[in-house]
Amino acid sequence: MATYPESGGPIRPSIPAGDNIERLVCDACGYIQYDNPKIVVGAVAAREGRILLCRRAIEPRTGYWTIPAGYLELNESSEQGALREAREEACAELRLDGLLAVYNIPRLSQVQLIYRAELLSAEISAGEESAEVGLFAMADIPWGDLAFPSVRWALRQYGEVKDMASFAPFTNPDGETGDYKPSATTASE
Repeated sequence: MATYPESGGPIRPSIPAGDNIERLVCDACGYIQYDNPKIVVGAVAAREGRILLCRRAIEPRTGYWTIPAGYLELNESSEQGALREAREEACAELRLDGLLAVYNIPRLSQVQLIYRAELLSAEISAGEESAEVGLFAMADIPWGDLAFPSVRWALRQYGEVKDMASFAPFTNPDGETGDYKPSATTASE
């Protein structure tokens, strides 16, 4: 990976030749800093009809529930990343069985790849980023205490395909962009 900038020269916002977006450019060496979206990977994992959720121990949204998910690391596949996140956050081993959804969160410059998974063992425990973990029946999910809109989407969409052998991946629900709306996460879900 190149260092920025290699020459240590001055940088300035500029539209590079052949581009149409302003970027940071080094006048001395020509280095261009491309800032691209972050990839988030995760899974809705179930065992015997119950779904694995993690209560966040870190910001953002400390104390709220989420599925095991996080940023994709360099040099790993999205599948490897989803499995790693489940191990890190819930000490859980999964078997992925399909891409559940691809979500776009423009305000955060995120693309989220969420898998459907089987939780291989009920032996789970909170990892470093989780205050606690639990297995929840759909009716018992703490809908009003979910960390992010995309967690709600993934859980609902999982419910639609949990018993299907194959399915097309979902995307953002119509009109949803991932903006947090307190009224959208009510206990009646």
